[in-house]
Amino acid sequence: MLSSWLGIRTNRAQRAGGLAAVPMPTGAGVLSCRVLDPVKQPVPHAEFAVTDAMGRKVVSGGMDPFGSFITTVPAGEYRLAVSAEGYAPYRTDATVAENTLASLGDVTLHVARPHVLPQSGDWEIEPTHSSIGFTARHIGLARVHGRFNTFAGVIRMADRVDQSAMHVVIDASSIDTNVKMRDDHLRSADFLDVDRFPTLEFYSDRFAHRGGNKWAITGALTLHGVTRTVTLDTEYFGVGNGMEGEVRAACRATTELRRDDFTVSWQTMLARGIAVVGPSIRVSLDVQIVPKG
Repeated sequence: MLSSWLGIRTNRAQRAGGLAAVPMPTGAGVLSCRVLDPVKQPVPHAEFAVTDAMGRKVVSGGMDPFGSFITTVPAGEYRLAVSAEGYAPYRTDATVAENTLASLGDVTLHVARPHVLPQSGDWEIEPTHSSIGFTARHIGLARVHGRFNTFAGVIRMADRVDQSAMHVVIDASSIDTNVKMRDDHLRSADFLDVDRFPTLEFYSDRFAHRGGNKWAITGALTLHGVTRTVTLDTEYFGVGNGMEGEVRAACRATTELRRDDFTVSWQTMLARGIAVVGPSIRVSLDVQIVPKG
């Protein structure tokens, strides 16, 4: 709303032949533009970033509901970048003079070309260039960061991606938070109980396209002997070639788990004076897959 109000004030000032209606620091000017899609509709979820001649960010933010922004910056030379999910980035140079409006007018974003999808067939996770990590809040203290060092997985890509399936198996005993005493405790019956439940497994045959390069992969996660439905919010990065020319595809996925859902009760642990991690865990996966040999 403030951007819209300033825009109205600025337009009035332009018609009056100046920027007297817009309060402005000495040595500053105003930069503005409106962001449209190819059919000339505003893109309100677009974001902008203004950098100076040295590449340092000066100001950034989102568009107003009408796809516009207006910002005050010191007079000088700038680089404007505009981005929005599903669209190719837009970049341009802008010169802002003191006590002057530098309006770039209407900027049109073009629909981004989607990344090439993996060919149909079986692909496997390449562990050397993949990671499965997690972040949890230590009870009453800072965050705990960890990972699982041993895992394997196969994705069966269908001709229609939404008919694909994947199966991932994680070695529970490979949990690693870089503190041996804590890791031993996490492997114990108080938490993962790896002697009874040596693996975590995720199976999915529900791949849903959310637009652009975003996908939702929903499946069954089995942890601590309990199976729950989990959705991975996934960003796909496309297909490329490795250092030795091999074909590989890459993606990043995140989800949040609640320990109580898997019968790992933090209340019970607190009652026993055990402080390990909090009730929710943020899981992140950086995955590269290669055709299964």
